[in-house]
Amino acid sequence: MKLVLQRVTSASVSVGGSTIADISRGLLIFFGAEKQDDLDKVQILADKALNLRIFPDDQGKMNLSCLDISAEVLVVSQFTLAGDCTKGRRPGFDNAAPLNEAELLYNQFIQKISAAGISIATGQFGADMQVELVNDGPVTFILDR
Repeated sequence: MKLVLQRVTSASVSVGGSTIADISRGLLIFFGAEKQDDLDKVQILADKALNLRIFPDDQGKMNLSCLDISAEVLVVSQFTLAGDCTKGRRPGFDNAAPLNEAELLYNQFIQKISAAGISIATGQFGADMQVELVNDGPVTFILDR
C-alpha cells in the first residue's frame, strides 16, 4: 500500500467536468493498493496519516497533526502508485491489487479516517478524475507498508 500525502490549502476532484469533492486547509491523500495489502496495513497507514505531525505550530515548526488542527482530508484512489518503472519505458502494473480488492481497501481506509471524526471528502473510485490542489509548503510525503 502506498500513500502520497500532500499538505494543502485547498484541493478538489472533478469527474466529467463537475466537481465532486473539495476541501480547504488539510491533507490530500492519494491511495494506491497492491496485491499483498490487507486491512492491517489500512489501519496502520490511516493512523499514521492522521497522526503525522506535518502542520505548523505557532512557531512555524511541523508539530501538529490533522487531528490537532481539525484538518479536512480528501482521499483519491490512484492505482498508478502501484506502477513499476524499473524496466523498460512503460510502467508495469502487475503488483496492483485487483479492482475489487483495491476498492475494498480504499473504502476501509476512508472509514478509518472518517471514524477519527475528521471531515473527509473522496474521489470516485475507478473514475477518470481531475485533481486540483494548492500544495502548502510544498509539503509532500510518501508512506508505504
